[in-house]
Amino acid sequence: MKRGRHKTTNAAQLRRPARYLLRLYVTGTTGRSVHAIQNVKRVCDEHLAGRYKLEVIDLYKNLPLARIDEVIAAPTLVKREPLPLKRLIGDMSDESRLLAGLDIHPVVTLSN
Repeated sequence: MKRGRHKTTNAAQLRRPARYLLRLYVTGTTGRSVHAIQNVKRVCDEHLAGRYKLEVIDLYKNLPLARIDEVIAAPTLVKREPLPLKRLIGDMSDESRLLAGLDIHPVVTLSN
């Protein structure tokens, strides 16, 4: 009987939506940085509500962490989880590019 419960738990875990761990690297409070933060938060709130953690990291204050994530430009968004790891560079204003980079596929509803 324990086996049956174990299978149910695994099936439930497979149906559970993925949690996202994101790091957004910015350079201070420049307009480009602020814009990138706003864009990422808006998209995540809309498509990943309650399922994401966004860490905003200022390159001026935490360069060693940027080296670990191999960040070479700012703003850069790093999707650490779920795998595969991905990096997006820019102000994150292109929502379709941001969604594709995060592997988010919004449900499209057809209306008459």
